[in-house]
Amino acid sequence: MTEIQFHNTMTGLTEPFVPLVPGVVSCYTCGPTVYDFAHVGNFRTFVFQDVLRRYLKSQGFRIIQVMNLTDVDDRIIQKAAAAGVSIREYTDKYIRAYLEDRRALNLQLPEFVARATEHIDDMVKLIERLTEKGFTYTSDGSTYFRISKFPAYGKLSKIDVAGMQTGARVDMDRYDKDNARDFALWKAPKPGEHFWETRIGPGRPGWHIECSAMAMKYLGDTLDIHSGGVDLVFPHHENEIAESEGATGKQFARYWLHAEHLLVDHEKMSKSVGNFATLRELFAHGTKPSSVRFLLASVPYRRQLNFSPEGLQGAASSVERLRTFSARVRSGKFPAGASPEMESRAAKAREDFDNALADDLNTAQALAAIFDLIRDANIAMDRGEFREADVTQVLAALETFDAIFAVLHDDDAEKLRALGIAQDSTGPSDAEIEALVAERQAARKRRDFAASDRIRDQLAQSGVILEDSRDGDVRWKRK
Repeated sequence: MTEIQFHNTMTGLTEPFVPLVPGVVSCYTCGPTVYDFAHVGNFRTFVFQDVLRRYLKSQGFRIIQVMNLTDVDDRIIQKAAAAGVSIREYTDKYIRAYLEDRRALNLQLPEFVARATEHIDDMVKLIERLTEKGFTYTSDGSTYFRISKFPAYGKLSKIDVAGMQTGARVDMDRYDKDNARDFALWKAPKPGEHFWETRIGPGRPGWHIECSAMAMKYLGDTLDIHSGGVDLVFPHHENEIAESEGATGKQFARYWLHAEHLLVDHEKMSKSVGNFATLRELFAHGTKPSSVRFLLASVPYRRQLNFSPEGLQGAASSVERLRTFSARVRSGKFPAGASPEMESRAAKAREDFDNALADDLNTAQALAAIFDLIRDANIAMDRGEFREADVTQVLAALETFDAIFAVLHDDDAEKLRALGIAQDSTGPSDAEIEALVAERQAARKRRDFAASDRIRDQLAQSGVILEDSRDGDVRWKRK
């Protein structure tokens, strides 16, 4: 097995990955705060987490992954109250949408999907443990974490706490200032605000305690990998470390992996800025789910990615090239035998692909390995040097690729239908295209060329191009 290395935000180093339990990886991934539809910038992180999961599985690891759904915070409470509905009713809509969007992008579902509101007692127990150890204090019914009691505070974000104002605290779930403050673990209810009645008083949890409690409930005191967007390093992940390690005295996470921002015109995509787009908005304007997934996965997770129409078009072209090549290999008729050169070339592509991903998930290099193979195989086919036995070797390389990138299967139309997206932008399904191709072939055999030409024109109007080979086979691709 190739040695796997990840960049650990905690140490700032790229380190060999060795799980705590051989053969098993425990992983906590920060999911969405479900106060609205997730935008494409959010999915940059979620696609990275899926690539991480798929790669580790491809290397033979058993994965135990937990993903949280933050279904209570300041924004959710405010929006639910404004809509005149319960928190549960308000968030259910966005949780359903998020899970549907994940399916559209072929994101595998973690072993545990944990809603914060279903783990209130776990959070209360964790707060009680912290109180017993002297890490908390109360004020006006709320409970705060006193960061001066945790000397290691700031070790993840490298924030300087030396000049912090003693006793200063923050009540908001989210804050962007780069200065440390005592933060709320449990928030007393405001008039008319939803709350839980608990042993530590009425109220609701702060954002940070949710992830600590749920991570340790399912994965134990120490987990292998904690991942999320780079914007979560401070304060969220820093506060998780303080809470978790304060309660247990043990290392919380051994590897911290953070995805960089998705940019629009070189500015972070964000709802607060207003430069965001949801997946459904893109799909409604003709973008395919496979194009979005490919684009978000194509740039290594620690590099910023500028999101643009040109980038989406380039991703769509790359996916089409992959699918066209796969169809050519699967449907082609090649001379018997095997080509030692092509066998060696396919094996090298798989090796280079694995080596690239083992190097901190270098997806750009992994893609280069596959597209180099496609170029060489196409040249061999054009020269008549590709052999029947080479099909198995090349398809094995494609399967290795698609186990991670998950874009080869042309099911975009079906994915959009599942979301209720209008079909005029996607054209006929694969099955409908295959039926028309077969009908055209039958027309050609009976020399009904008028019918054959009519079907070709019909498919062309739907964005499907036919390619007739010398041996009588037909290949098709979408524009």
